[in-house]
Amino acid sequence: MPSNPALKAVAVFEASKGLVALAAASGLLLLVHRDLHELALRLVEHTHLNPAAHYPGIFIEAATHLQNARLALLAAGAALYATVRFVEAYGLYRGAAWAEVLAAVGGAIYVPFEVAEVIHRQDGIGVAVLAINLAIVGVAVRALLRRRGAGSQNAA
Repeated sequence: MPSNPALKAVAVFEASKGLVALAAASGLLLLVHRDLHELALRLVEHTHLNPAAHYPGIFIEAATHLQNARLALLAAGAALYATVRFVEAYGLYRGAAWAEVLAAVGGAIYVPFEVAEVIHRQDGIGVAVLAINLAIVGVAVRALLRRRGAGSQNAA
């Protein structure tokens, strides 16, 4: 299959999502065996928020109850997500049909939630996220349809 610049752009985007997830996983692992209550309190005070206020208090309370096992599980989940993104990016960059299917299905899963978010909030960020995701799904579906058309022409 000829090189598709749109698929390569999606591959780079998916790889960057993988890098962000990997950074998040690493950050979570750095928090294991730390006093999260103290860390949350210092973060709230550093941002000049009132620790006794409602939302900063919720954040501090949640950090207090976050256990090392839960942090490790979250880090493992983020690492797994990063791995899926890297594998998808590799497949898209190489023009693999399975990666196009993964990109189309993986992106389409989020569309109903993103539409609901846009309806509920109606902000520019939600619209941008929805538009980017629809573009990714469109690029993947278009590549699959082209592949299907090329396959049926070769069979004739």
